[in-house]
Amino acid sequence: MAALKAVHVSDVPNLDLVPENASLTFRSNCFTKGVETGRTASGAPKFLVIGHRGNGMNQLQSSDRRMRAIKENSIRSFNAAANFPIDFIEFDVQVTKDDCPVIFHDDFILSKENGSVFEKRVTELCLSEFLSYGPQKEPGKEGKTLLRKTKDGKIVEWDVEQDDSLCTLQEAFERVEPTLGFNIELKFDDHIVYQHDHLTHVLQAVLQVVVEHAKERPIIFSSFQPDAALLVRKLQNRHPVYFLTNGGTQNYYDVRRNSLEEAIKVCLEGGLQGIVSEVRGVFRNPGAVAKIKESKLSLLTYGTLNNVPEAVYMQYLMGVEGVIIDLVQEITEAVADMIKPSTEEEEKESLREEAGEVEVKSKLRFSQEELSFLLKLIPELIQH
Repeated sequence: MAALKAVHVSDVPNLDLVPENASLTFRSNCFTKGVETGRTASGAPKFLVIGHRGNGMNQLQSSDRRMRAIKENSIRSFNAAANFPIDFIEFDVQVTKDDCPVIFHDDFILSKENGSVFEKRVTELCLSEFLSYGPQKEPGKEGKTLLRKTKDGKIVEWDVEQDDSLCTLQEAFERVEPTLGFNIELKFDDHIVYQHDHLTHVLQAVLQVVVEHAKERPIIFSSFQPDAALLVRKLQNRHPVYFLTNGGTQNYYDVRRNSLEEAIKVCLEGGLQGIVSEVRGVFRNPGAVAKIKESKLSLLTYGTLNNVPEAVYMQYLMGVEGVIIDLVQEITEAVADMIKPSTEEEEKESLREEAGEVEVKSKLRFSQEELSFLLKLIPELIQH
């Protein structure tokens, strides 16, 4: 295996600062698909790689051009991600006032009119108004200005190198590579208490589109809203449902969201299939991985540390079953080299090795120096 490069750990937690060399000098080696079975061609467990909002989320103030390359949560971003050996794309679904599931992350759309900035809640717009923001599908037609509020409260133009129009869930099913799985995050506002009837109405609108258009496409549902996750599991049993959690890295009024232990409880009580945790929550509480496994639950992670190959590989060693990533090209190349599925030829060589005919070095055997580096890296990363 290639020697590991040093990573500037102080630069990692903020994607604005992830350096170009925060990836290893690996070469791409495509995965065998087979996401429905969760196995590689050789029968080994599949390590899933999932594109965050398609080809990666937008960080509009980032000095890293990769964070502003393609409009997130767009058909263009989804199909760009499909060019790499990923298994799923993850995206955020909300439902408009006239019951149309659309793909958009933020709770509010921001725009400017006559010099004044205003915001409107996505779920209070009808479909036609939602689609009127940003680039338009019709040639020569200009849409309303699309702005975005950054985490520090600044209002900025949604300026990316490759822009695209806003889209619906149905369009994604119709226009994205059909073998690519969809991780549909059911998006709700953290600051609203939702009534059961409202959640049911919204989820049924989403499920109707999925039933009509999914065909054989692999689907995973996920949500930070515990009641929504539990309800979508009750409303359908064809597609797995995962509970999204910060894993204790943030605190919420709803205690079910505040730890991996609580997430396990939610899943077991509601018959959910797995957990998607902020990666720092897993590194801070590695013992939870064994508990999740013992509970027969699957574990995926998200977060900016998943853009660092060493952190991804450490999760693979820990038993995490997949990662949601922003730097799709770089991380798929690294993962393909780190966790290359066994080919028929490699299996033959392994047999020859056992017979003493040839010495074969496993890609998963790190030197002591490399393992020591990984073990030291993780505690430094999770301090931030």
